[in-house]
Amino acid sequence: MRAAEFASSQALRGRVALVTGVSRRAGIGFAVARRLAGLGAGVFLHHHVPHDAEQPWGADPGGIEAVVDGVREVLAEDASLHHLGLDLGEPGAPERLVDAAVAAFGHLDILVCNHARSGGDGPLGTLEAAMLDAHWAVNTRSTILLTQAFAARHDGRAGGRVILMTSGQNLGPMRDEVAYASAKGALAAITPTLADHLADQGISLNAVNPGPVDTGYAPPAAHEEVRRRFPAGRWGTPDDPARLIAWLATDDAAWITGQIINSEGGFRR
Repeated sequence: MRAAEFASSQALRGRVALVTGVSRRAGIGFAVARRLAGLGAGVFLHHHVPHDAEQPWGADPGGIEAVVDGVREVLAEDASLHHLGLDLGEPGAPERLVDAAVAAFGHLDILVCNHARSGGDGPLGTLEAAMLDAHWAVNTRSTILLTQAFAARHDGRAGGRVILMTSGQNLGPMRDEVAYASAKGALAAITPTLADHLADQGISLNAVNPGPVDTGYAPPAAHEEVRRRFPAGRWGTPDDPARLIAWLATDDAAWITGQIINSEGGFRR
């Protein structure tokens, strides 16, 4: 995607988006940030490279500079970009992140909570309190605190949007990821409540389940087994959910709130 693709559609010009979890060019957060930037928004990127570095897929080979440059190349001429690395598992980090975005731009219109903690999980019989708490802190607590901080600092202008990310935990089992499934599943459960609260401020809130997206995390055998479950014969790409998320941020989606929207390409469980 290049900026020229959006030359006739600057639907988010003058608005500011904070996107969390933008640490890898192969990730959904990167695709979302590029979509929003391509629609004219100023963008504040959050990243936490140490998490990816500890995972089998590793950190972006070009470093965070390559990630930031990849978003900057599609920015509108009058838009700007800022970024900050933070561990959102720290209790005060969500508020610090929102404060940094508001300080950089003067206001904040859009919050996309794309970040997630993965790994260090297991099925019943292997769970420990620390494992469960760590997933809750990043995947659930920080998202709720980010939403709270966003609402407290939103200045009331039209176009307020919050978009959460689930992983389809309400659609089928994830036996080997109890900590992750419980923490991310809580976001689907809380979506109607948060949306109802924010509606009084003219802010919409929805959750998106992107389904299985190929971000380089699946080993070959698992990748092929999942691929066969898609009618199209392919995994989702990061840009598949990014298109939906970008649309939810525009005025065209102003009448949609409190929904959990599945973007799975007909994935068969």
